[in-house]
Amino acid sequence: MQPRAVHFVKSLSDRRMAVAFLIGISSGFPWVLHGSVLTLWMQAEGLSRSAIGYIGVVATIYSINWIWAPLVDQFRIPLLHRMFGQYRSWILLCQALLILLMWLISSANPADSLLLVGLYALGISSISATQDVAIDAYRVKLFARSEMDEKIPYASALAGAGWQTGFTFLGGTLALLLGGETFGFSWPEVYRLLTLFMLALMLIVVLSPPPCADDGPRAQTGAAQPGSAARQYRWLRETLIDPFGEFFQRCGLQLAVGILLFLFSFRLGEAMLGRMSLVFYVELGFSNDEIALYRNFLGGGMTIVFSLIGAFINTRFGIVRGMLVGGIAMAASNLLYAVMAEVGPAPWLFVVTLLVDNFTAAFATVCAVSFISYFASRTYTGTQFALMTSISNFGRTTLAAGSGAIVDGLGGNWALFFVLTTLMVIPALLILVWLSKLLQSHRINSI
Repeated sequence: MQPRAVHFVKSLSDRRMAVAFLIGISSGFPWVLHGSVLTLWMQAEGLSRSAIGYIGVVATIYSINWIWAPLVDQFRIPLLHRMFGQYRSWILLCQALLILLMWLISSANPADSLLLVGLYALGISSISATQDVAIDAYRVKLFARSEMDEKIPYASALAGAGWQTGFTFLGGTLALLLGGETFGFSWPEVYRLLTLFMLALMLIVVLSPPPCADDGPRAQTGAAQPGSAARQYRWLRETLIDPFGEFFQRCGLQLAVGILLFLFSFRLGEAMLGRMSLVFYVELGFSNDEIALYRNFLGGGMTIVFSLIGAFINTRFGIVRGMLVGGIAMAASNLLYAVMAEVGPAPWLFVVTLLVDNFTAAFATVCAVSFISYFASRTYTGTQFALMTSISNFGRTTLAAGSGAIVDGLGGNWALFFVLTTLMVIPALLILVWLSKLLQSHRINSI
């Protein structure tokens, strides 16, 4: 039997791991466009914390992308499908639409037309959420079912590292530096410059290999319009009903509901913190360049390493136990932000807080993605992965949109706000303990 360290290195040498990392970048990058860049742009234009928080409701779309996820599994995009297959064709279409929306949002101003900017941001999040369905399905189908136990934790780690790279290390750092004190571009100019980055991401998808698993065997061609009532019903059943029915039938009602409840609540506190973090850093006294250096460049780079460490730990101790430890650590790390709120803009404390927070967040993310991957069907991969990630994203997006109003309601007491985000993980941990017993009763002990 190979030593775990040797097995770890051998798994990472698989070319498909590099693909999982690179397409993860494509998944994380759009969050910069409706997240950090828009947040700093709105703050620079003088909008309130509440307005900045509420604009984040556009990310709610990530929590309902399961509604149209069956189309990503079933609908063949003319011409692109023949060239790139089911899921890569969807990814490329979404990336092209994102470039268009980036130019459109750069032509508006949140101070003068907040509604229009919000609609463009909603468009970006909608296309990004659709792209996520295709990316998740493509990544899972890169590996055969027999490789799931061995490969998926590492692929999930690298996908998470790629997401963080796209969101913070590359997209976030680049965007903040371009719009910061050093380069001084306006925020509309930043959006237009970032389209070059999106073009590079499209090239990565073009050069990526086809999945080893069957790539959308039951997909419909063209408009997918059946010719009779019976065929229409069959199409509707296979597209919308069967994917969700299979999940509940395979897991059983109790386990399926337990999985969804856990995913809904697991990262709520982290999401509340993340939505207001940039506002907090600026109010504390850090410049945009400092935020780019500490939060995005240093923090994003370390997240890649932390994700790999998290994957190594998860393959050793199991996903459920890893999530329990990771959830406690992830929530406890929020207390360091409360300390920052009391101490002030100390760079050394900023770095320590980011290192601890990024490690615990990366660890928990790897566990969650691996967990979802285990329960996603091979037949309805995109749809079921979207269902589970959508439930998770609802807590992280829709409810987190009220984070600015909570801070305002606390009279700007950031320390108390961060303590509250720490306590939010308790319901999820209680559900996880109950869930672990259900898994044992189903004789699912490998995770």
